[in-house]
Amino acid sequence: MTPTKLYLVGFMAAGKSTLAHALASALRWNAVDTDALVEERQGASIAEIFATHGEAAFRAAERTALEELAPRQQLVVATGGGLYVDPENRALIDRDGVAIWLDVSLKRIIERLPRDGRRPLAADRVGLERLYEARKSAYRQAHLRLDADAAGPDELVERVHEWLGRQPHTK
Repeated sequence: MTPTKLYLVGFMAAGKSTLAHALASALRWNAVDTDALVEERQGASIAEIFATHGEAAFRAAERTALEELAPRQQLVVATGGGLYVDPENRALIDRDGVAIWLDVSLKRIIERLPRDGRRPLAADRVGLERLYEARKSAYRQAHLRLDADAAGPDELVERVHEWLGRQPHTK
């Protein structure tokens, strides 16, 4: 069956938001970023949510955002870095659409991460490395893996288009 929803998964700063907009434009779909949706619904930045209410509250808000998106179609969803790691979230995504892992090396991630505190889990570099390694086993369960270390959005859009073209179509 041809998918009608794509979920971009991967570590923080992998380029999920950028690719979501490029893919949505190419497919003539809509793009949504779960982090932006959570910030909008909570009226606070992710860093503020973490600082004020903790990671558990952020994860709960993230799940709610994911559930809100379930009925929508023709959508490219940029997920937060930890969203696909949760087994319940992963099951919902896998039932609802196609998970695409943007696989980016830790070295490249560190180069991309802003040092302004917007990424609460990136403050401790040793912890960041452990988190990166721990999350890879979940990301590997995605339907499609894109080596996104050196590829730009246009090349990645082309790869997704090719992959989608190889999927069986139903009427």
